[in-house]
Amino acid sequence: MNITISNGRVIDPANGIDAVQDLFVSGGKIVALGTPPEGFDADRIIDASGLVVSPGLIDLAARLREPGFEYRATLESEMDAAMAGGVTSLAIPPDTDPVLDEPGLVEMLCHRAKKLNRAHVYPVGALTIGLKGERLSEMAELVDSGCVAFSQSNVPIVDNAVLWRAMQYAATFDFRVWLQPIAPFLSRGGFAHDGEVASRLGLAGIPVAAETVALFTYLQLARQTGARLHVTRLSSAEGLKLIDQARAEGMDVTCDVSINHLHLCDLDIGYFNSHCHLVPPLRSQRDREALCQGLIDGRINALCSDHTPVDDDGKLTPFSESEPGATGLELLLPLTLKWAELSGVGLSTALARVTSDAGRIVGITKAGHLSPGARADICIFDPEAERRITRDSLRSQGKNTPFLGIELPGRVNYTLVEGKVMYEAVLSAP
Repeated sequence: MNITISNGRVIDPANGIDAVQDLFVSGGKIVALGTPPEGFDADRIIDASGLVVSPGLIDLAARLREPGFEYRATLESEMDAAMAGGVTSLAIPPDTDPVLDEPGLVEMLCHRAKKLNRAHVYPVGALTIGLKGERLSEMAELVDSGCVAFSQSNVPIVDNAVLWRAMQYAATFDFRVWLQPIAPFLSRGGFAHDGEVASRLGLAGIPVAAETVALFTYLQLARQTGARLHVTRLSSAEGLKLIDQARAEGMDVTCDVSINHLHLCDLDIGYFNSHCHLVPPLRSQRDREALCQGLIDGRINALCSDHTPVDDDGKLTPFSESEPGATGLELLLPLTLKWAELSGVGLSTALARVTSDAGRIVGITKAGHLSPGARADICIFDPEAERRITRDSLRSQGKNTPFLGIELPGRVNYTLVEGKVMYEAVLSAP
């Protein structure tokens, strides 16, 4: 199908484009911007007047809960949520049940996702069998099956000798290693940031050292082995300092931050709000401000939703017994826009963190930008329209978010995947 997207504000951070112009789609690809190709005849015209036309969002951490946790969410429900949020590419952590440590499981997930014909799925394979931190997974076979990187999700490896061997193997074949810095013994038994709030509420704390000790180890091993390291879900100012130091020494390391940690701190736990029970925990206001600044100046490379749908029973328990995690696919764009508004960052810079910058970390070359010839994964949204986040407004099966009841900017009007309109908002008459 040939589609003309007319009169929209086209923002393509990868190519430095921010201008009102038309965009032309044919055969699932972007064929031109500004002037239509010779002989182009549109089957459909989308009027994007007053709207922003951007690359589809790329989420570095989205748990779709299949296989194994269908009572929390299904592939269908979370794909619907992705489309409603303008998210067209998803990196999937390996902590499913069974774990993504076998080629057959990865192929099954990719097949299921492709059959649904919505967002593109990029599985992140398990670094070790069963995420147990004992035996290395068959990384080469997993890559052949579709894995783009290897991770332990939020299950740390206790034996550093195993991690050393894993990084050596990954470096040999230039595989990406994504690690969330968690020191198992320092974080064990904790539920919140080790500070005044945890003390007042009587919650066992997780010190910042649980992040920095693990991160120092990861950086040292990556430096020695030459592994390509991406640090996921950074949560502290001290952790960011360690990455700054490593880069100053010439080390090539990337990192991301969860959208939750960009807007919230441990004070938001209030009186045991289980929606704020997250991994890593919400840190101090000082940490949150440092993360915001790091994202502004590009020291933090990308934003992710850390989408973790949890069923109601998992949250309707005391804080320390509740299931950690928050839903985020549909909130990634609104919260990114809110961050841009609060921090004074330009819209192009903000969108870069969830499109082209995130795409480079995954290794996507066909999306995350609007270059002619690129895959026509496109998000068209109204940056001024505000909506209240409610349980009924969320398409995700998981309704667990600290932002329930909050007004946020940014309504997705259209989501295109490979040139097909996969989501179109139903707008009420004025």
